[in-house]
Amino acid sequence: MVKIGGLQKVSMIDFPGRLSAVVFLNGCNFRCPYCHNPKLARGDIDDPIPESDVLAHLDARQGLLEGVVFSGGEPTLQPGLADLCQAAKDRGYAVKLDTNGSYPEVIAALIRNGLVDYVAMDVKTDPDHYAPALCPKDPSAAVKASIKLIMASGLPYEFRTTCYRPVVNAKIMARIGHLINGAQTYAIQKFCANETLDSDAGSQKDHLFDDNELLKLKAIIEPMVDCCLMR
Repeated sequence: MVKIGGLQKVSMIDFPGRLSAVVFLNGCNFRCPYCHNPKLARGDIDDPIPESDVLAHLDARQGLLEGVVFSGGEPTLQPGLADLCQAAKDRGYAVKLDTNGSYPEVIAALIRNGLVDYVAMDVKTDPDHYAPALCPKDPSAAVKASIKLIMASGLPYEFRTTCYRPVVNAKIMARIGHLINGAQTYAIQKFCANETLDSDAGSQKDHLFDDNELLKLKAIIEPMVDCCLMR
């Protein structure tokens, strides 16, 4: 069983090229101050959605929806993730995984068993600098391993970075670019100061990048990847 914290019944933007449902799984091993799903990150969902309700929705939307996105929180923390992916595949849905890349062995198993069709991985900063700002334990080896296996998977994929000072700057963007050199798609995401894990994350303008600054970051990494987007 998995702990499901939310269900978006239909989305046109979360799975490239596919009308999808988005399933938000509860809990995360990172504590990014700018996280826009703070309750999911903390695992504070008081009334989780039964897995049967999600599957009933997928049954009812067969022929209308094309994909299912498993997001979070961090989906790879959930021991029942593979079974849920299989249930979606059995119903004819393509599966997209949103992940922070901290459990490469889980990602590898999903890919190996044909349970995922698209992977979107957050590269939050230079992996050597995740701890202690974003998580208590150093995940650099795991994050780098996930990048390599995703790029070698043969699946469509994307890497993405939410631009938030001080964890992102021009030097860090160059390091990320070298790490994912030759990647299919990379997305630079603008930080939106709404509800965040750290209530002060959006209160100081020093954390924010304006559009011109984001374009400068894009120019750094754009030559290193096949497609560079701004969101």
